[in-house]
Amino acid sequence: MSKKTSYLLGILLTIIIGTLLYCYLCDDCHCFPNGEEVVTEDTNNVAEPEVVPATRNALSISDANGNFNIKINENFNFKTSNFSILKPISENITSEVVKLKDYLLENPLKDIDITGYYRSDETNNSAYPNLGLARANTVKNYLVSQGVPARQIDTHGALNDTINPDDANTLFGPLKFGIVTLEEDAVDEALEATCDSIRKNPIVLYFKTGAAQINLTAEQRQKIADISRCIDKLGVKVQVVGHTDNTGNADQNMTLGQGRADFAKNYLIRNGILDSNIEASSKGQTDPIADNKTEEGRTKNRRTVITIN
Repeated sequence: MSKKTSYLLGILLTIIIGTLLYCYLCDDCHCFPNGEEVVTEDTNNVAEPEVVPATRNALSISDANGNFNIKINENFNFKTSNFSILKPISENITSEVVKLKDYLLENPLKDIDITGYYRSDETNNSAYPNLGLARANTVKNYLVSQGVPARQIDTHGALNDTINPDDANTLFGPLKFGIVTLEEDAVDEALEATCDSIRKNPIVLYFKTGAAQINLTAEQRQKIADISRCIDKLGVKVQVVGHTDNTGNADQNMTLGQGRADFAKNYLIRNGILDSNIEASSKGQTDPIADNKTEEGRTKNRRTVITIN
């Protein structure tokens, strides 16, 4: 092969290789006779799913007007749509609660504020107006069990969609704590008026014995929250009384009324009102509020009344 032929073949090979590289590297070029394009994947613009880290709130309680301050990287945790504290509770939390108890006992004009948080996508399966308040009351009961006076605890609930659960649907410390100072001999007239209102207009439940659940209205949920506060601040007791119509035997109806009262009592206990603060009794058919001669009247007489003394 002559030098001229080799030279021409080299030029041709260079043109072919250059053309192929141009077609493969050019995104907007149409180089193939069948109209197909070479599509290259842009790995720099691939959208990755957003990973939202779980919120982990430390247990922090301080008194801006005193010398009390605790902060540990542990807290009370809950499952989403649930108000029961996940067990076990850390020994570090227990030891800090002892310090809180001693501080409050030494300072009877100071209260601890507990605000429980809840998300808008959670289901409220409690008897309280919202799941945050239910969580705050659960923590309150734990503090009371450790010796913290109930009258020195205030509970609240607040919506907070910035708290994020982990992959196992656990919320880590969806709570906020603070210590407030009260005025000496302060009387909560609004609370006393609320408690009097409950006595005059108690919760009345109508349900069949053996029912799986009690469905409360928004007004009744608020009354449950108010009852809990009346217990804590004024030391009252909850009175749960079961009633029946006059169908059947009077002794059996007394038993039936007690069963209804016990059912409601257990419901309150599951929702954080302590057993020792609830008295359940029956009046059977002895205290009708409507005419037992009509079905409508008998329905009204089959009731359970929840009030305070």
